[in-house]
Amino acid sequence: MSEQKILIVSHGHPDHSKGGAEVAAYNLFKEYERQGLDTVFLARTDQPAHGGSAFSTINSDREILFHTNMSDFFLFQSGNKKHIWQDFRGLLEKYRPTVVHFHHYIHMGLEMIREVKNTLPDTRIVVTLHEYLAICANNGQMVKPGKQMKLCYKSSPTDCARCFPERSAADFFLREKYIKSIFDLVDKFVSPSHFLIDRYKQWGIPEEKLIMIENGQPEVEAPPPRPLADGEVRGRFAFFGQINPFKGVDVMLEAFNLLPDEVKEKVHLDIHGANLEVQTEEFQEKINRLLEELGDLVTLHGSYESHEIGRLMEQTDWVIIPSVWWENSPMVIQEAFNHGRPLISSDIGGMVEKIKDKINGFHFRSRSANSLSSSLNEASKGERTWHDLVESIEIPLSVSQCAGAHINIYK
Repeated sequence: MSEQKILIVSHGHPDHSKGGAEVAAYNLFKEYERQGLDTVFLARTDQPAHGGSAFSTINSDREILFHTNMSDFFLFQSGNKKHIWQDFRGLLEKYRPTVVHFHHYIHMGLEMIREVKNTLPDTRIVVTLHEYLAICANNGQMVKPGKQMKLCYKSSPTDCARCFPERSAADFFLREKYIKSIFDLVDKFVSPSHFLIDRYKQWGIPEEKLIMIENGQPEVEAPPPRPLADGEVRGRFAFFGQINPFKGVDVMLEAFNLLPDEVKEKVHLDIHGANLEVQTEEFQEKINRLLEELGDLVTLHGSYESHEIGRLMEQTDWVIIPSVWWENSPMVIQEAFNHGRPLISSDIGGMVEKIKDKINGFHFRSRSANSLSSSLNEASKGERTWHDLVESIEIPLSVSQCAGAHINIYK
């Protein structure tokens, strides 16, 4: 077999967008480069192009920004077809990759997958699934619209039309047929969790096309336990991620509010998260009210860079994932385990798969501030419990191991 040439396509560059999928894609790219493989990273951006060009470079000529957009979020169709059939096609013809690995199609358009098959029919196409976008039109969350945000267990055209009454069941039937017609062109789908694989199998993706590969982590030396002052407990909790309704930050803050006063005096919550300012006014008001009620018990730090995670974990005892949707495989789980920190998480989705209750962390009943408050109370009581959980943490898959697993499916 001739030497591989790998094109990784991401819906964002981590220099501009801090999501887990962007970081996972970029980590793979940098590892391929380190191994001497011929690889290019193509990342979509919403920044305006210089001189109207569809492409520009960032950091090196191997990292390309694709200045494009999507106009149809129902069918994931490009807002500028010329970017697909002229610019992207030109890049494919010039570079001629043997593998194109899509880490997303949102913001760029599903047509990119078909363009690869049309332009380079022998090129292998791999797609990493990060959530349920193809299955669910509600931001791929499988959560029903509305204030209750009821969890959804299975999609169907009729049920989806109930969630979006402005569209008919026929619209959703045709949407599914269109997306599956594109997905038929994909050689392999990668998922970082078995839970996500099960959802896509149920939806109709052939089992033999699906493979679980965990997101790899940089090899680091886990920091020692945070030194405790006399009388201090393991009560330093932290949240890492986006601040939006799906992440359950409001549930977490309500849980801290429910703690007995004597526990509140011993614990602290650090929130390392961004994007509160772009949420609805109602959600912002709720979060700000809870923050004001909790006062000095909580510190809102804002966004952070990937390279800062080690320093932030050093100052942390426990990491909380209070998500109210079916998280697939949040990057923060592997980051916490990589740094020897146990987690407290909702008991749904891929979180249950990764975090074992009372083995390497705690579960609490999803969406229940009372249940989370009980877990926080239990966590802050026992130094021995914390050490037992830490000793049971398994080192996550490294970026190098992750790259090796991907290279195997590229062949």
